[in-house]
Amino acid sequence: MRAKEATARVAKSAKTARRIREVLQGLDELYPKAHCELTYGNPLQLLVATILSAQCTDERVNKVTRPLFMKYKTAKDYADADPQTFQQDIRPTGFFRNKQKNIRRAAELLAHKFGGEVPSKMDLLLELPGVARKTANVVLGTAFGIAEGVVVDTHVRRVAQRLGLTDQDSPEKIEQDLMRQIPRDRWISFSHQLIWHGRRVCAARKPLCGKCNLTAVCDYFRQVVDGHES
Repeated sequence: MRAKEATARVAKSAKTARRIREVLQGLDELYPKAHCELTYGNPLQLLVATILSAQCTDERVNKVTRPLFMKYKTAKDYADADPQTFQQDIRPTGFFRNKQKNIRRAAELLAHKFGGEVPSKMDLLLELPGVARKTANVVLGTAFGIAEGVVVDTHVRRVAQRLGLTDQDSPEKIEQDLMRQIPRDRWISFSHQLIWHGRRVCAARKPLCGKCNLTAVCDYFRQVVDGHES
């Protein structure tokens, strides 16, 4: 009995590994040059842009940050900004009151504790107001090329669930599932590719399954679109 169980586990593990290879290959074919679509020139700008991107499109954030980055150049500039003025500067991104508070408080900590520089370590980034693992992973992966985890936004959650890579709902648990399955040297590129796929093909309401090359390994396509389970 134990031998059969062991054989079954090995077979399941091999099937999972093959599935992951197919997913990664498909994403490489679709998005060989996927990257962060927020416009930035340094880690501080990326940090600010990522905080602003919550519940907002990258396109709108980029329109807001174009004049914003010309006006505020250092962490101290953000920390010393007049709250009402700064609020109006970022108003088009939505939730501007909370974003204003978080960015200014984070900038204060950067200026006073980190010499005005954005730290390149996960635990230090998580000390900053308004920064959770999603934002920290964006900054570490994109600005510093450091793979500490997988970015989990609404697109990554949706695509990962549809592909059957996770059945979790919380970002933390989804990230843990993805980190266990995806090779670490792919965490950064995988994050960008899943975000691109969610934006361009695997939309929330009307996914373009006819344009997707991942249907052979997609639980959503098999169960919902194709109409049966294997």
